[in-house]
Amino acid sequence: MAGSEFEVVVVGGGAAGIAAARQLAQANVETILVEARSRLGGRAWTVTDGSPFPMDLGCGWLHSAERNIWRDIAEAQGCSIDKTPPPWTRPSLPAGFPLAEQRAFGKALGNFYQRLNSLAPDKPDVAAAALLEPGSRWNDLLDAISTYISGAELDCVSARDLASYDDSGVDWRVVEGYGRVIAAHAGNVTVELGCPVKQIDRRGRRLKILTTKGTLTANAAIITLPTNVIAEEADLFTPPLPEKSEAAAGLPLGLADKIFLSLEDYEEFEPDSRIFGSTKNSGTAAYHVRPFGRPQIEAYFGGKLARELEGGGSAAFHDFASSELVGIFGSSFAPRLKPVRMHCWGTDPFSRGSYSYALPGKAACRAVLAAPLDNRLFFAGEACSPVDFSTAHGAYATGVAAADQVIALRQGGRGPAKV
Repeated sequence: MAGSEFEVVVVGGGAAGIAAARQLAQANVETILVEARSRLGGRAWTVTDGSPFPMDLGCGWLHSAERNIWRDIAEAQGCSIDKTPPPWTRPSLPAGFPLAEQRAFGKALGNFYQRLNSLAPDKPDVAAAALLEPGSRWNDLLDAISTYISGAELDCVSARDLASYDDSGVDWRVVEGYGRVIAAHAGNVTVELGCPVKQIDRRGRRLKILTTKGTLTANAAIITLPTNVIAEEADLFTPPLPEKSEAAAGLPLGLADKIFLSLEDYEEFEPDSRIFGSTKNSGTAAYHVRPFGRPQIEAYFGGKLARELEGGGSAAFHDFASSELVGIFGSSFAPRLKPVRMHCWGTDPFSRGSYSYALPGKAACRAVLAAPLDNRLFFAGEACSPVDFSTAHGAYATGVAAADQVIALRQGGRGPAKV
């Protein structure tokens, strides 16, 4: 690793870390971004191997796209924005889910969110499952939807936190890949890949960041690690920071995994259509058929189901998807499916999940996690966003905010100064 002394070390090369490091570099702050993986992007990852099409194994949708900064960045990079309405905004394929039932489910979904958004601010927080209509035919499918949105079932999710999520309902995609855009935004930032951070020692005048490639010293650090890593690595900070570990534990990463399947003889399906594997089981996948019009199916798994399947690797996901789709379309459908690519985010040691949700009663943990410490430790990442959590644009905003805090302190002479 070239050099060991910097003004600021940014820990983690996902959307937040890249945004922070670039903001600091543009302000001429001597910065290095260290990333444990051999690539940038974190939980955003576009791949092309095994397919002629770019595939986002991590985040794939520009949520709240009209105000999503990554849309502007993608366009500046020369990428194409696909504005086709997402499949969840249109009727699903009627096979196994007649349109009359879809309308009934849509009403149940709307009623659930109406109850969620009507929570009185002075009332105690509850699990989102408490807002289900007792005995409703649609509760299992609502629970499945929760595993796609939060990566966890409704009984695990804070109703107050879920209600605070700010989504405009405008969802677009980057044809060339969302992960590609995020990784490319690092530009000329100084980066060290394959460099896990083992400990952040704050006992001295300057911070010591111990990595597998040596020790860095800095006046400040911006920590953008996933919450599961912060919560589970007891020795990450010296002296320990129990308030940060506890806040991170209150914001665990849910799990959402995707497997891309090639689809032969795809012409019978409308582009960008959708079907659920089951409408009567919370442990089911959602299938995005012909995304971008491509001869593929993007199968989406969340929560307990995804965790169970990760034990069997990609073969288990393929077998489960094939079984559900055969149950809908018949045995002749199985030979038309071939696995292309996926990534198990739960067993990924550098993420240990997909995106954060708050446990019941833990919505306030986002502010606790985001708070800076001693004018030299700063925190960023999607879990630190009060309203845009679980998104790459939320991560971006927190990364820029942390960098701006460092810059303001440096200029005011009360924080990190050039050595």
